[in-house]
Amino acid sequence: MADGYAATLEAADPYCLRPGEAAALLAGHPWKRFVVLGDSVASGVGDPVPGYVEQAWCDRIRSELAEQQPDLCYLNLGVRELRAAEIREQQLDRALRFAPDLALISAGGNDAMRRSYQPDAVDEELAAMIIALRAAGADVITVGMFDVSFAPSFPEPVKQQVGERMRMLSTRTAALARRLGAIHVNCTGHPAERDPASYSADGVHGNLRSHSICAALTVRRLGLHLGRDGTA
Repeated sequence: MADGYAATLEAADPYCLRPGEAAALLAGHPWKRFVVLGDSVASGVGDPVPGYVEQAWCDRIRSELAEQQPDLCYLNLGVRELRAAEIREQQLDRALRFAPDLALISAGGNDAMRRSYQPDAVDEELAAMIIALRAAGADVITVGMFDVSFAPSFPEPVKQQVGERMRMLSTRTAALARRLGAIHVNCTGHPAERDPASYSADGVHGNLRSHSICAALTVRRLGLHLGRDGTA
């Protein structure tokens, strides 16, 4: 990131990127065309937080990648409130036409928050996207999202049910990633998901501190994929 990052609150946050960490992890990375598919998590809904970089999660990943690859092209197709089937129907063809070599899929959260959640059907939609993007030559990132049942907007009686479904989605997405050769980023179970201060004023979406944490987890996972352990 730009000069001055080391003096920010974010740089001192133990869950966020340390100064110079992303550069060390992503140096020489091969990706030139990065596409994002998904819902509000992908599109970047979240309130700013003083002292934290004012970039949504996927935009922040783009910025860190572009620091090492200035010619990086980026397309974010995320639209809030879409379910997994809608994401595949509305975004997959556009993503493939972009000819990405790196794709991130954040999908299924709007399914899992509802009692109508059908785990097998969501798995099929995620698998279809992963398989198509992998067949087109892209490395694919999948995501286990924050368990939003801890968000302030959920009344106590439904927290347990929503939490069970969100954790099921995360577990099943991780299993799909292993089976299909995707790069999985697990944010589920992170301590920040339990902190009410991690959420935006709408009481549902993470704020930009949460986005910074998820960006750090993603950059570290990409570094691991590239064979860097982050200790240099």
